[in-house]
Amino acid sequence: MTLAHLIAFNLTLLAALVSPGPAMLVALRTTITQGKRAGVLTGIGLALAAATWTCLALAGLDVIFRLFPWAYLTLKLIGAAYLIYLAVMIWRSARAPLNPDTQASDKSAFVRGVLVNLSNPKSMLFASAVLVVIFPRDMSLASKALIIGNHFAVEVLAYGLFALALSTRPARDGYLRLKPVFDRIAAVVLGALGLRLLFSK
Repeated sequence: MTLAHLIAFNLTLLAALVSPGPAMLVALRTTITQGKRAGVLTGIGLALAAATWTCLALAGLDVIFRLFPWAYLTLKLIGAAYLIYLAVMIWRSARAPLNPDTQASDKSAFVRGVLVNLSNPKSMLFASAVLVVIFPRDMSLASKALIIGNHFAVEVLAYGLFALALSTRPARDGYLRLKPVFDRIAAVVLGALGLRLLFSK
């Protein structure tokens, strides 16, 4: 494994991070509604789950999914149900005013990040495909550990910068003015992603 391999991997990760998906939506909404700290903690949770999928991909879990399709189907159903649940909760609270006393704790922000990225087993298949294309086959355990640590660090840095940019007063005020609209857009997108995961092959 060379530095060029890591750079190619990181560019692919960054391209995936900025695409509109469940992780980005949850990071965005958490940062704006709960502030920078909660946004950063959500990002750490997202990064930990994403790095876990990369670890499992390196360990060959995709082979197990192919050998035992029911295992993949079970994880997919649980993940889809969680995304749809999030969509329903966000839709129902779209018109509710933000109340600092009832905002989620730091722990729940972190756990939400973990669950959102763990809820999509396709993340592991994506990681597996990317790893096969970019990295050489026979890597040492140290190289694999470096890839996993690198993945975690890149995502933490990206979501941290994202939280810093979105936790400003103008961003929060803009969100509050259009909260019902933004929340319902987020709910529709999360619900659609959940249904897509549910019915995809």
